[in-house]
Amino acid sequence: MTLYYSLVFLLLVAEMALFMLLIVPLPFTIRRKMFTFISESPLIAKLQYGMKITFIFILILFIDSVNRVYRVQVELAESNKQQGGAAVLGHERMEVQARKFYSQRNMYLCGFTLFLSLILNRTYTMILDVLRLEEKVKKYEGDPKASGKASEKLANAGDAGEIGRLRKELKDKDRDLETLKKQSEGLSREYGDLSDKYGATQVDATPKKDK
Repeated sequence: MTLYYSLVFLLLVAEMALFMLLIVPLPFTIRRKMFTFISESPLIAKLQYGMKITFIFILILFIDSVNRVYRVQVELAESNKQQGGAAVLGHERMEVQARKFYSQRNMYLCGFTLFLSLILNRTYTMILDVLRLEEKVKKYEGDPKASGKASEKLANAGDAGEIGRLRKELKDKDRDLETLKKQSEGLSREYGDLSDKYGATQVDATPKKDK
């Protein structure tokens, strides 16, 4: 196995370990602290960004392995035709079968790694939703531990990626819009006051006609 496929295998093992960690039944407090740390840690955010780039390369390896499997199948079919329908014998058959085995192994390795990454992402999102619902239930039941910074952090968990950035930009735009509205109202009031004062001065400056 080449170096990059060995790294893909290590990544697959790490994904399996992480998946087991996610589905292990833990107390609500420990699970909430763990997911809060994951959502707030800048190191985790950088790691997620790096993993996205890594999965792009794994996707390229997966496409290449599928192409190799297809070429081996075509080569094996052409060899069988040249032999008059008989199977390929000797070292040629062993070589083709070995190439077929390695190509299929690489295809399955990359495919399962990509598939498990999607499962991890979906599992992480579902667990976050469950934790938020449990937090709301505890608030409705009047649990004092369910209120505070921990619940706010949990509500914002999972926003370290693109969705979180867009939500932050939307909040900033809403804040700027409210500021502009207040400034506009202040300017309107000042304009009204100045208009009234100007009108009053014009009335005072008008000369009175003798009757």
